Amino acid sequence: MATTVWTNDIPRKAPGGFWASGHSPTLIAAFLYFDLAFMVWVLLGPLAPEIARTLALTPAEKGLMVAVPTLAGAILRVVNGLLVDRIGPKRAGAISQIIVMAGLMSTYLLGVNSFAGTLVLGVILGFAGASFAIALPLASRWYPPEHQGKAMGLAGMGNSGTVLAALFAPALAKLLGWNAVLGLACLPLSIVFAAYMLMAKDAPNAPAPKSFAHYLAPLKSADAWWLMGFYAVTFGGFVGLAASLPIYFTDRFGLTAIQAGYCTAACVFAGSLVRPMGGAVADAIGGVKTLTGVFIVAALALAAVSVAATVSTALGFFILAMLALGAGNGSVFQLLPQRFAAEIGVMTGLVGFAGGIGGFYLASSLGIAKQATGSFAPGFLIFAALAVIALAGLTLVKATWRATWGAAAAGVRI
Repeated sequence: MATTVWTNDIPRKAPGGFWASGHSPTLIAAFLYFDLAFMVWVLLGPLAPEIARTLALTPAEKGLMVAVPTLAGAILRVVNGLLVDRIGPKRAGAISQIIVMAGLMSTYLLGVNSFAGTLVLGVILGFAGASFAIALPLASRWYPPEHQGKAMGLAGMGNSGTVLAALFAPALAKLLGWNAVLGLACLPLSIVFAAYMLMAKDAPNAPAPKSFAHYLAPLKSADAWWLMGFYAVTFGGFVGLAASLPIYFTDRFGLTAIQAGYCTAACVFAGSLVRPMGGAVADAIGGVKTLTGVFIVAALALAAVSVAATVSTALGFFILAMLALGAGNGSVFQLLPQRFAAEIGVMTGLVGFAGGIGGFYLASSLGIAKQATGSFAPGFLIFAALAVIALAGLTLVKATWRATWGAAAAGVRI
């Protein structure tokens, strides 16, 4: 198999196309790690109807419960981004997986009997959400610029793990009790951990360790803040909806937890499926053009959801919104390496942090809106407005990006 040609620690084109240009076993390992990590990261969402019934939670408490893993994951992504550049993504990923498995097993054995206990569990699950800042650099560092969108998209398609949680967690909870699901999750996590240790390999272009100040240097650039803001909308919308839809479908339309899980699975599958497609489209026509369409479709779909009167109508608009947001996730990560190739580890963490903050806002605000107004609609309308604001910001900066990034000279579209 042809391999990537490395010159001055920068990946160059290699013959044989995408698969020959990098390290396929590492890409697969990154996907598997990310997939199972995402499965447990959003686990409280599909379990929320049963947990809320058992612990008698209010709508606001339910919203906060499913939002805490997103917030914890956001904060820990920054930590993991720094750790990746210090010790390498493979070792950072191994440490994170061990923490998640140990935390889940401990929680299963001790049990969760209060709202405060669900918040502690949410923090533990945040370590799984922080896998984002490890899995993507693990894969990305092996691939040249012209294939970054596809590599990041395929690794990032691990967010399809949300489908597994939505499909199986409610049924297992009904059969065995929701606390048992926490222990059962350790079984597939252990299998993937073994595969990860065998298959993953750090790329040979690891940057030399820098001071802490150097790691945060990208924040001096306005481009970093723009990319973080765009991802707060695309990924924040995706993960916020993935965590909140089981509650929405049970509270809004009276579906059972299992039925709500199936509806959620359909939505998150759509968003996960198109993430690599979004990266590939961005490689072909540019991330800016792709994101422009993403923000328009997402804003319209989320606004339509706020007035949907039937399950089928709401489901259709949620799927459309998730398709747009999933493509947007891939698009942002096509742009990121073009501007911050030398800081890809820490920038992945920072952008992931912003995405987690967006997800925390959406999930918690939906619960607050429901408790304050009796409807989820205000939460959806505000997030649709954020997509419009993101579109305006993208329109403002796109000309400068194309003129100053130098991507065109390298044959890469932005």
